[in-house]
Amino acid sequence: MNLLRTLPLLAAALLLGACAGKPVRGTAPPAATHVAAEQPATAQEPVPAAPVPEVPQVADNTDAATATPAPVQATDAGTADTAAPTDAEDDFAALYGGPTAEPGAGNGTAPAYDPWEKYNRQMHRFNLAVDRGIARPLATAYVHVVPRVARTGVSNFFSNLRSPLTMVNQLLQGHADDAWDTLGRFLMNSTLGIGGLFDPASKAMVPRRSEDFGQTLGTWGWRQSRYVELPFFGPRTVRDVFGLAGDTPLSPLRRIEMDKLRIGLQGLQLVDTRVQLLSLDDIRDSAVDEYALTRDAWLQRRNYQIEKDLRRDRRRHEDDEQTTIPVDAMPMPDWGR
Repeated sequence: MNLLRTLPLLAAALLLGACAGKPVRGTAPPAATHVAAEQPATAQEPVPAAPVPEVPQVADNTDAATATPAPVQATDAGTADTAAPTDAEDDFAALYGGPTAEPGAGNGTAPAYDPWEKYNRQMHRFNLAVDRGIARPLATAYVHVVPRVARTGVSNFFSNLRSPLTMVNQLLQGHADDAWDTLGRFLMNSTLGIGGLFDPASKAMVPRRSEDFGQTLGTWGWRQSRYVELPFFGPRTVRDVFGLAGDTPLSPLRRIEMDKLRIGLQGLQLVDTRVQLLSLDDIRDSAVDEYALTRDAWLQRRNYQIEKDLRRDRRRHEDDEQTTIPVDAMPMPDWGR
């Protein structure tokens, strides 16, 4: 009986399993329709276009040739034009005038301040006659008779005697460092150089400088002065006449009490000075206007000496202004600890 009851159940289970194993045909079209509906939506999305590189335009040869330089190049050129002048340019400007010279410095291109030219020309003729009749023959004979080594020793001796005068004027101009160098040079040449006959200071690279009270007055502000020619002393300015009056009492030769020795040394000094000017005789003799040549050359040299002193003052002042660390910012030791 139980078997008869279970047979209908098994038959029903087999029938249901067979129906479940067959594919369902009614559901296929909607699936296909769903997929087809999604594809157009995907196709309508915008596709980003690939970037197209820009083609640079090539200018023709005419535009390239007429193109203006870049502003950077112009700035560099302007910077190069305004560069600081070199020492050689400063020296040239001090002698012959130029853009690097100070305004009102009385450079070589300015006309000579010679309102007493008529008197000066007459005095120049007198000095020229004395020079050609006495000074030049003595200097020429001195060169022919005295050996070069001895003449060099004499020049070194008188140059060393000027050191105290130079040192005093350097102090008056405010150049303490230069005065210290001059003092060291004087002591070295006076001892190791046997009274100044030799010059060991130059071999020791101690600079040689020459200053006088006329240059000191120029650095103090007396820049332009009248040209005047003194008998026997030659070219001067009114400023240098006062300078000569200030330098004469400081001359070591005036300290010599023996008149013959003092006058003999002064005469030898004049001959030595004239020997150093022999190389200029040919230029002076061939000059069209020997007076104008002497006057202009002397004024240019004098202005250069004063301008060189003033330039040293300006550079020292610029070096002081370039200090980047203030004094109160420097660490100071606490001596109370």
